[in-house]
Amino acid sequence: MKRILGVLLIVMALFGLTACGSNNNTKPTVGNASKVLIAYFSCTNTTEAIAKHIETETKGTLYEIVPEVPYTADDLKYYTNGRADMEQADPSARPAINGTVENMEKYDMVFLGYPIWHGQAPRIISTFLESYDFTDKTIVPFCTSHSSGIGNSDTNLHSLAPNADWVSGRRFASGTSQSAVSDWIDSLDIKLTPDVAVFDLENGENGRAPTVTLNSGYEMPVLGIGTYSLHGEICVNAVRSALESGVRLIDTAYMYGNEKEVGQAVRQSGIPREEIFVITKIYPGSQFSNPEKAIQDALDALDIEYIDMMLLHHPGANDVKAYKAIEKFVEQGKIRSIGLSNWYIEEIDDFISQVNIMPALIQNEIHPYYQEQAVVPYMHNLGIVMQAWYPFGGRGHTSEIFNNETIANIAKAHNVTSAQVVLRWHLQRGVVAIPGSSNPNHIRENISVFHFSLSDEEMSAIAALDRNEKHDWY
Repeated sequence: MKRILGVLLIVMALFGLTACGSNNNTKPTVGNASKVLIAYFSCTNTTEAIAKHIETETKGTLYEIVPEVPYTADDLKYYTNGRADMEQADPSARPAINGTVENMEKYDMVFLGYPIWHGQAPRIISTFLESYDFTDKTIVPFCTSHSSGIGNSDTNLHSLAPNADWVSGRRFASGTSQSAVSDWIDSLDIKLTPDVAVFDLENGENGRAPTVTLNSGYEMPVLGIGTYSLHGEICVNAVRSALESGVRLIDTAYMYGNEKEVGQAVRQSGIPREEIFVITKIYPGSQFSNPEKAIQDALDALDIEYIDMMLLHHPGANDVKAYKAIEKFVEQGKIRSIGLSNWYIEEIDDFISQVNIMPALIQNEIHPYYQEQAVVPYMHNLGIVMQAWYPFGGRGHTSEIFNNETIANIAKAHNVTSAQVVLRWHLQRGVVAIPGSSNPNHIRENISVFHFSLSDEEMSAIAALDRNEKHDWY
């Protein structure tokens, strides 16, 4: 699939599509891979081949619609008054299906495939559509035939799922290539975004964190270093140490007063620029009032060619204005992704309705005593990565969390430190962590959490520590 920098984005959601498939909505569209279903009925494997191409493109879930009574070769012979002929002549025919879709409610988009029989979808497709509630789901029909077009075979299905958002269908011939299917999916103008709730931790190594694909198409390491309170040579040395230890995600901000030091360490590291992901933030007040200057000041201070991600530090007057200014810098290639910091459920829906680029990340206070158990899945469902500042609870609280009996006992069981247990807990619940430190030993410890994993019982035990106890004012 043709995507910026060749990055294949996975999955989707459509907002504002009309029943005819036109999309006049320029607002962000979101979703994630676990929410795409490719349901298909195929007797000669032609439709199945297209369905598998779609699976490759979307990383969705493949489901074959299997008849309870299989069709024989004689059943499929045209104009013999055979089974297929009789079913197609009877609008009320509903061939039984063997099996069901598990957890249909979790899917937002359904690609629905079928062969053309007498100019229409086989009646078993009607059975499928009447078997589930498709309210607010997007249905994308596709069909296969040797000579017939799609005709009205797709629009005639609309009445069977009237509360779905139907997209205009497409007919494919036998032997259609993967690239042709990819081009079709591109033409739908569907915003494809990744599943950001689960990280591929098995492919991580101590000293090399795996990445998560953002809805902007770029990859970001799931573990990094925060630089709050680090200044001067201490900051430069901390970032250098982190980079030498394998850290490739660095978080800074205008308000930290250390963007120059971070940029210096990145430039002097000898590591190719594209391997390092740098986040910075602009602050409410004068920076939101004159965002173009604030953004350019950050670019100049860092002096690292481009900024991987810029965040609004927290909500404030002119935050939409500031965000839209960042969008312009994204168009110019000077910033690659946009995010927010200290945004919660009550702010996010109204905010994203006013901007054009969906935030790729939200950075909030998250730790075992303040877990945001409602916020994290809510943002994940929007295709937004969650990132924890204060992953250890913040200054004055870290020791208490590290010495918590539950966490200490889990650490002992795995022969690791409490810090490593907490970071692993963040990652296993799909939260990127940016612990701050200037101690080289601690930095190496923090990037070394890929040689063990927490059991479901251990994850639940830490989840039970939630006190809804916020340690900062944001």
